[in-house]
Amino acid sequence: MRVSVIGGSSVPPETAAIAEKLGEQLANRGHAVVCGGLGGVMEAVCRGAADAGGEAIGILPTDRRADANPHVTVPIATGMGHARNALVVMNGDAAIAVDGSYGTLSEIGLALAHGRAVAGLDTHDVAGVEAAESPAAAVDYVEGEVEKTR
Repeated sequence: MRVSVIGGSSVPPETAAIAEKLGEQLANRGHAVVCGGLGGVMEAVCRGAADAGGEAIGILPTDRRADANPHVTVPIATGMGHARNALVVMNGDAAIAVDGSYGTLSEIGLALAHGRAVAGLDTHDVAGVEAAESPAAAVDYVEGEVEKTR
């Protein structure tokens, strides 16, 4: 399964550690990470996934694959700016939000509008987002929700 991980582009070390653990959890369970491919939560989740031998797909807002963080295994340049948020969400079977601001909120809205299960780790309190206490709980939730639709 592919899981879109969305979150802040600039985060404190404790939030980065949560995102990194999330990437590790996803990779260890055989899931690919889809994200925006830049810094903050995106870089941390990619680092966790890559260090665990997993795949990290970065859908970049710029037109240069070289702009991806060093842990992205599959960079996709779009040149679309924030409009690429829809591509991040549509390329995951579910989404997990970590922290974040307006861009994350827009991705949460897109995910919910497209029927994706969304788990949240210290993120926006929005109807339809399942608050999770840990990266493992977030992965458990999205796995269970996706399984219901298969």
